[in-house]
Amino acid sequence: MAYHADALELEGKEILTWERFGEATQELARSVVDSGFLPDIIIAVARGGLLPAGALSYAMGVKLSDAINVEFYTDVHQTLPDPVLLAPMLDTESIAGRKLLVVDDVADSGRTLALVLELLRGFGAEARSAVIYAKPRSVVEPDFVWRATDEWIVFPWSATPPVTAAG
Repeated sequence: MAYHADALELEGKEILTWERFGEATQELARSVVDSGFLPDIIIAVARGGLLPAGALSYAMGVKLSDAINVEFYTDVHQTLPDPVLLAPMLDTESIAGRKLLVVDDVADSGRTLALVLELLRGFGAEARSAVIYAKPRSVVEPDFVWRATDEWIVFPWSATPPVTAAG
């Protein structure tokens, strides 16, 4: 099973610590609030966007949150041909006419974010996006970005292998 830090052969890596993650989400929240965009609901792109979305939810005082499950990366530098939506789906009836902030950890190719934004806007929501990192090759320019990088990113939540049963 792959995890972000298992790219030992990669020379350049951007390493985000838990402490720096806290600073990043506070700074990202500040840029959203300062823009005047106040979301009704924060939508995490699971899995990578779950922790950033939760942190932004608290930082911005937005109590409504949900998640949309998308699979794209299967290993370091390995993706499926296209991002795939996975069940369960979020409650699309409740988002029409609402302001949504779609949150992910990184806009790498940007294809996952593009899929989610198109889907949510198709249900009548005003959707904007926020990411901790954006890469220059992303097909989507997120509305709010903490940092831009072209390096592989090691996030604190995926820096160690998954816990498995002892034995």
